Amino acid sequence: MAYNKISNKTQDKDVKYLSKDYNSYKNQLMDFAEVYFPNNFNDFSEGNPGMMFLEMASYVGDVLSFYTDTQLRECFLLLAQEKENLYNLSYALGYKPKVTSAASVDLELFQLVPSINKGGEYLPDYSFTLNIEAGSTFNSTEGSQFYTTDDVRFGFSSSFDPTVTSIYQFDSSNNPEYYLLKKKIKSISGTKKTKTFTIGSAEQFKTLSLFDKDIISIESIVDSDGNNWTEVPYLAQDTIFEQLKNNAANDPDLHQFNQQTPFLLKIKKTPKRFVTRFKQDNTLEIQFGPGSTDNSDSAIIPDPNNIGLGINDGRSKLDVAYDPSNFLYTKAYGETPANTTLTITYIVGGGLNSNVNANTITEIETILSSNKIGLNRGMLNFVKSSVAVNNVEAARGGGSGETVEEIRQNAMANFAAQQRTVTKEDYLIRTLSMPSQLGRVSKAYITQDDQLSPLTTEPNRIPNPLALNLYTLGYDNNKNLTNLNTATKTNLSTYLEQYRMLTDAINIKNAFIINFSLDFEITSFKNYNNNEVILNCINELKNYFNIDNWQVNQPIIISEIENLIAGVIGVQTVEKVELINKNGASLGYSQYKYDFMGATKKGVIYPSLDPSIFELKYPNSDINGRVIIY
Repeated sequence: MAYNKISNKTQDKDVKYLSKDYNSYKNQLMDFAEVYFPNNFNDFSEGNPGMMFLEMASYVGDVLSFYTDTQLRECFLLLAQEKENLYNLSYALGYKPKVTSAASVDLELFQLVPSINKGGEYLPDYSFTLNIEAGSTFNSTEGSQFYTTDDVRFGFSSSFDPTVTSIYQFDSSNNPEYYLLKKKIKSISGTKKTKTFTIGSAEQFKTLSLFDKDIISIESIVDSDGNNWTEVPYLAQDTIFEQLKNNAANDPDLHQFNQQTPFLLKIKKTPKRFVTRFKQDNTLEIQFGPGSTDNSDSAIIPDPNNIGLGINDGRSKLDVAYDPSNFLYTKAYGETPANTTLTITYIVGGGLNSNVNANTITEIETILSSNKIGLNRGMLNFVKSSVAVNNVEAARGGGSGETVEEIRQNAMANFAAQQRTVTKEDYLIRTLSMPSQLGRVSKAYITQDDQLSPLTTEPNRIPNPLALNLYTLGYDNNKNLTNLNTATKTNLSTYLEQYRMLTDAINIKNAFIINFSLDFEITSFKNYNNNEVILNCINELKNYFNIDNWQVNQPIIISEIENLIAGVIGVQTVEKVELINKNGASLGYSQYKYDFMGATKKGVIYPSLDPSIFELKYPNSDINGRVIIY
């Protein structure tokens, strides 16, 4: 009864909870003592020892209030200021902060090949061309190291990966003796390092740490049995993309397209997997799975047997024990290494110092090239020794790690995107960003699929909400539009499969190509060379109709062409602009006929209802102009 009496008296007292700082706490305590203890404490002068206790209590309250507010603020991505908390919040949202930014630059690689006489004509002997593998390293005279990201194949040339050939040296008879081949390849600043770890008995969610600063990426983890461990975004993901060389051994049907599509994309299950996380001090933590591999699933599979696992007295009390995380629980988080030695290869680099000047990356560190059999060894060694490198442009993009605000903004942006393809723009970006070694998609267009309505007697098409039509085109070796080969389409389908929505079916189709020629007539000012004026007009039209500037279903606006011609120096008036359809495979054009006159409305030539693109395929012969003299 005494306890209840005291409790009731305490509850009757007016306690305020709005104080947040030292002065507020002090004033409130003084008011509290004056109201409830007037006979015990009434001297509030600074010299009174009792004030010391009030001030100490105010100090403690101020400190506790500060830390309470701070810790609450650090729980929210928008308000957090501590880098460690921002890292944890970012990882929870699927974003991996960057501790360094690597510089990148296009390198020019050179090699010599001997000439060969074929039918009285001297040509480069392409049997001596080298295949330089990705990961070859080059040094800058300013101290930074760069490595290549893709293979360099001197013997292959296309519009997106051309090999520039020039005569390097003549023999005593003034015939070409050596040719110089040039390739461009992207490179990234970084130095490859290796560290080994000896692992004993199995340990669930085993973690290892790399203490190097500025780690860009993990290149590989290989155990002593030769097994490769693969990095995944999260341990529940048990499938990855795997790039295989497009040869007969890997795919007997698609290897015929290996020139245009050198690699095939496959989906591979990977029980040996790991995740990485950066710590506040910029060291890298590597985490493996728990070692449970019996249920290696491709996704987290709902398991009704796990309902109610959070309670002590069984699984029957669904009303108190239901937990969605239990319902979606799976043990398949990958293997853990045991009784083995792990060799970890990783890239360190980046930073502001990697932004080196042009013409400084000239030293070769390591060249990884494929061996060629059956060739003259002396000549082959000479060819290998002839390899040279240079960066015509300065390397840019290197910088320090992300700031607190950059981590915050990038994490929110990443969470909004969530690596999914939902909108039309998502599909286009994902399609065009497929790695070029899997085949290059040059043009893409998305429409919703449609189908015949079963509710009408007359043919009537209605949208199909469960399918999309992806119209694509590529370039041939002359940078003319062409249909994608089967291997590239297969890779694209596999690539998009991992990002598409579950309800979306994707039909990959060929867009239609409409070829044309252009005739124009002008009058020129006096004292201007008519031939020169016509030539300048043609050059402007070539640039205007450069296929890089045109997209599927883009119309042609006649007034823009007229204004372009009229802007050429020497042109007085534009008398006529006419576009004429060109078709026929025997003539080198698309097979599709098109009525340009019928498709013209108010000075605009519209493409067909079926996704199509206008292409001026042969600008050197299909642009014709003349000067009219009155």
